[in-house]
Amino acid sequence: MLQEPTKTNAFIAVEKLRELIFSGQLGAGTFHLETELADGLGMSRTPVREAVLMLEAQGLVDVRPRKGVRIKPLSPDDMAEIYDVLTELESLAAADAAGKGYSDAELSALAQAIDDMDTALAGDDREAWAEADDRFHTELVRLGNNSRVQSIVAMMSDQVRRARLVTLYMRPPPTKSNADHRGVLEAIRQGDTETARTVHRDHRRAAKKVLIDLLSRHHLRSL
Repeated sequence: MLQEPTKTNAFIAVEKLRELIFSGQLGAGTFHLETELADGLGMSRTPVREAVLMLEAQGLVDVRPRKGVRIKPLSPDDMAEIYDVLTELESLAAADAAGKGYSDAELSALAQAIDDMDTALAGDDREAWAEADDRFHTELVRLGNNSRVQSIVAMMSDQVRRARLVTLYMRPPPTKSNADHRGVLEAIRQGDTETARTVHRDHRRAAKKVLIDLLSRHHLRSL
């Protein structure tokens, strides 16, 4: 039986720093020295430095000479650009998935994510809804089976999650979002590539409008 590879200290530092960023404990726009971050994590500077560079590549921080590490906020303009890219790549993934001829068993994780979103919405549990929504989008891209699309979407999805945390309870109940997801799933089941592409593209464009409007109206910056 194969053992899971041991996580490096740098990878552990990445996980811990991501948790602090997503929880807001490391606030948007704040600066932190590597020594401060290392002390807070109870680690040496070397893995923290490596972690910071990984987080910079993911678009979560900026490394500023002589100033330290800046937790990167996202403006409405940033989010608009990110959503434009995600819309096209995820719509491609939806169309590709529809062309694969997947069985119901192979689509079970996608269907379960939608069921979980319905359950969460019925209980007004927005955090659970957001978690299930993330699973849906991740599984959709996986089913598209394009490794480069998966890599780019994974990097940008982190930034979408940060912005959504701020607006999660400000938006109307996302019942239309759940219906859109079911439409994409049904199109994939039917092997209808163009419907899968179109429904998902329209869904992402609508989600972009809701998020950008909220960020702009309330002058919000992501965590």
